[in-house]
Amino acid sequence: MARRTPQSLKPPAEPGWRPLADRMRPRVLAEVVGQEHLLGAGKPLARLAGAGSLHSAILWGPPGTGKTTLARLLATAAGGRWRALSAVNAGVAAVRAALAEAEDRRDPRTLLFLDEVHRCNKAQQDAFLPSIEDGTIVFVGATTENPAFALNNALLSRARVYVLRPLGAAAITTVLRGALADPERGLGGRGLVAAEAELAAIATAADGDARRALNLLEIAGYRAAAFDASLGP
Repeated sequence: MARRTPQSLKPPAEPGWRPLADRMRPRVLAEVVGQEHLLGAGKPLARLAGAGSLHSAILWGPPGTGKTTLARLLATAAGGRWRALSAVNAGVAAVRAALAEAEDRRDPRTLLFLDEVHRCNKAQQDAFLPSIEDGTIVFVGATTENPAFALNNALLSRARVYVLRPLGAAAITTVLRGALADPERGLGGRGLVAAEAELAAIATAADGDARRALNLLEIAGYRAAAFDASLGP
């Protein structure tokens, strides 16, 4: 990777800095790359978004396939209220507070997103059932584990499972090109130039994970900037 101009990339220590992978999250469904089996014309989630409707779901797929982003965009498309928790750090109090808030604010309906849902034990999963049953929340859980083994039957009976696939090399390369070209959120305007072979190498190393690919691209950008700085003016 080379640079055309001497502009510097923002160092991670700069206030307000966010990782490239976070900055480049799709803002609308049309920006999502991959998952054509769910988002292509006439496919299940495309129909759901087009109708502006929501139902409880489990998004199952490897890291970096867009589970969180997809859930958020579906909530936006349906005019729902977005509330996100992670099973890694959300205790009982946080869950109860989120459910009580959803009960008090039923218009619009709350899409309660729970990342790493497989980390919840059976009792914790059961806590969501009454609110799903009476329509207080639309529950969307994200997991990297097989729901048939990681989630209890009561939750699975109330939510449809959608399988997200690892992104292919061509899709990853498209994501990388977009990040290099975007002057607002990405690396556009900073003088970075990447050969197709370099992008292909990053896409291969990412192994279907768009987040990993963008992290690698950002690291390569910092290394290119540091190398240019070492050469002097």
